Amino acid sequence: MSDKYNPAAIEAESFRIITDEIRGMHRELPELYAPVIKRVIHTTADFSYLDTLYFSEGCMEAGRSALRAGVSIVTDTNMARAGINKRALGKYGGTVLCHMADGDVAQEAKERQITRAVVSMEKSARAGEDFIYAVGNAPTALFAIVELAKAGALRPRLVIGAPVGFVNVEEAKACLIASGIPCIVPRGRKGGSNVAAAIVNALLYSLPQQTKGDGL
Repeated sequence: MSDKYNPAAIEAESFRIITDEIRGMHRELPELYAPVIKRVIHTTADFSYLDTLYFSEGCMEAGRSALRAGVSIVTDTNMARAGINKRALGKYGGTVLCHMADGDVAQEAKERQITRAVVSMEKSARAGEDFIYAVGNAPTALFAIVELAKAGALRPRLVIGAPVGFVNVEEAKACLIASGIPCIVPRGRKGGSNVAAAIVNALLYSLPQQTKGDGL
């Protein structure tokens, strides 16, 4: 069968093209961050992420050590949850949680007249676990994470702050970066659930002796 139908061959060729185009721009990626940057470009076909992805000091090891320890991931969308390779994550004992569609979250958000994203982050804090957070839609989720962390209600192992849009997006990302929480952030308006999931997967795939499993 032709390689045009082979998912591994398609991915390999995509990354070859990405690497060649980056080289053609006379750009050299930091080795530590290259897996994340290239996978985000692979997911979006957008080379602007070469300049906009922000990595806090120590964030890569913070994320990798958390994944190796079986830490679970909280997302703000079911789309991000669906995009994370749960087979790869499950090899270490981690799972992916999303409370956005929970009935109690919807009811509380309506009563308090706030976003479900805020209530979802509050619900995750009540679990008493230190999660990785992958935010791809709601800037209010980032504000809530920072506020909860400052109050000592949660201790994020890593926050992927990738909401997309126009209202409060850049402000929420700046708030996260300034908080000192380990984070990976595409600065500016761009991002999305696919970007958040791609960053998680890049971290998973870069772990020693880790295979990708299914799911291109």
